[in-house]
Formats: sequence, structure tokens, C-alpha cells
Amino acid sequence: MNKLTRTAVAVTMFFAAQGALACDYPQRIDVPDGATATKEDMIAGQKSVKAYMASMEEYLSCIEADEAQAVLSMGDVDADAKRQREELFNKKYNAAVEEMNLVAEEFNMQVRAYKDRDR
Repeated sequence: MNKLTRTAVAVTMFFAAQGALACDYPQRIDVPDGATATKEDMIAGQKSVKAYMASMEEYLSCIEADEAQAVLSMGDVDADAKRQREELFNKKYNAAVEEMNLVAEEFNMQVRAYKDRDR
């Protein structure tokens, strides 16, 4: 196998591996209803929220790494193409962070409802 063929095979395998290791967006969790949940339900809900947040942090790290690799592989492209790519990445990243904030706020609202129920 000549050098060009080996390089082509290596590049193909690299990009195939990237596709196989695509970043999976975590599925949103169900937050317990504080008005009806038991203490055990709320504790389980807290654990689910923490696990979800950890999964989302992994997702954010993954898309950052993928984006850095994609930018490197772009080589020399015009500034407009790079700007568009950066804008798309920022929207994707910010949407995931916003989703994390929504889940956290939803859980906090349910915790308040749970605590208010006992007053």
C-alpha cells in the first residue's frame, strides 16, 4: 500500500469514527410534582436532575470537542463561513444551557411546592 492510499484510509477511518462517536443529546427527565410527591419521590427527582445535569455537561464538552475538530478540518475557508459556523455552534450550545436552566428551575419550583404543602 502506498503512502497516499494509507493516508486516505486513515482519514476515512478518522471521520467514520467521529460519526460513530456523535454527541447524544440527553433525554429530558420528568420532574416530580411537588404538590403530590412523597419525600422519596423528591429525593429520586433530585438524583435524576443531578444525573441529567452531568449528562448535559458531557454533551456540552462533546460538542465543544467536535466543533474544535471540525474547525481544524475546515482548513482555509473564508471568514464568513467561519462566522456562520460559529453562530450555529453558539446557538446549539446556548440552547442546551437554556434547557439545563429550565430543568433546574422546574425542579426548584416543585421543591417549593413540596415544602409549601407541609405548612
